[in-house]
Amino acid sequence: MISVSHLTKRYRGVAAVDDVSFEVERGEVVGFLGPNGAGKTTTMRILAGYVAATGGRVLVAGYDVVTQSLDVRRRIGYLPETAPLYSEMRVDEYLRYRARIKRVPARRLRSAVAGVKERCGLHQMGREVIGRLSRGFRQRVGLADALVHDPDLLILDEPTLGLDPNQNRQVRNLIGELAPHHTILLCSHFLSEVEKTCDRVLIIQQGRIVASDTPDRLKETLGGGNRVRAHIKGPAADVEKKLNVLPHVQRVDIRRNEPWNECLIESAREVDLRPNVFELVVRNGWGLRELSLANRSLEDVYLGLTLGDGAADRRPES
Repeated sequence: MISVSHLTKRYRGVAAVDDVSFEVERGEVVGFLGPNGAGKTTTMRILAGYVAATGGRVLVAGYDVVTQSLDVRRRIGYLPETAPLYSEMRVDEYLRYRARIKRVPARRLRSAVAGVKERCGLHQMGREVIGRLSRGFRQRVGLADALVHDPDLLILDEPTLGLDPNQNRQVRNLIGELAPHHTILLCSHFLSEVEKTCDRVLIIQQGRIVASDTPDRLKETLGGGNRVRAHIKGPAADVEKKLNVLPHVQRVDIRRNEPWNECLIESAREVDLRPNVFELVVRNGWGLRELSLANRSLEDVYLGLTLGDGAADRRPES
């Protein structure tokens, strides 16, 4: 569905996107992650035909975004971070207007508008003036606009921005419902939502793709070693010192919350430290109220790739 080859975008000689290549298969839900200024929004705007690239090639459904831009736009639904709505129009009026611009046939226009209103939780909002809606409902109108012509590809830049937790869940469920019928490229700062929603994740840092894989495989290959979480009651300095000298321990992070110490202990991936930690606690007569494996999250991987020196030099193998 998407083929990006050696994409580059420069502003005044500075590369916002630097030799980026990736593909998205039809029917995939792909999370596109990166810190502010990493190049993800620029890449999305190039895909949607809003910004011209400096170099490289982008195909959407086999059409070139430069030489066949109208064919590309017909197949894309794009929701930018802040939806550019007409605040003086009513919801129904706006969606009918946008559907006509997107060449929805007149015989399907009414059902298309009704369908996206139902999907986006706007079925009772048709006569409301957009400018009087809350930010969350305006975001829903923007999503309905992106869907109204039933595009092959949805590009969603922060679709849950401004939504409360219930609305956030509704949008996540909606994305799940859309996935069998649309290819989705999703940008979000809510990494837990991306982890639950997306089949695959692309991480961009300083204009370059630094990781591309499923969330589970990224956590497995880039997440580092095993981690054990323990709540230990004992002298904090003594606890930290003795944990650090246990065999296979690579790192100990300790947070003092008297009289308990919240400890996060890291080892090599193949080592389970829980028996050794338990024996140490018993031997020293300390208290213990939690001893468990601490699962790594997509956020751990993301922070490891986008923070610190040299993050931008890590490249995927393919």
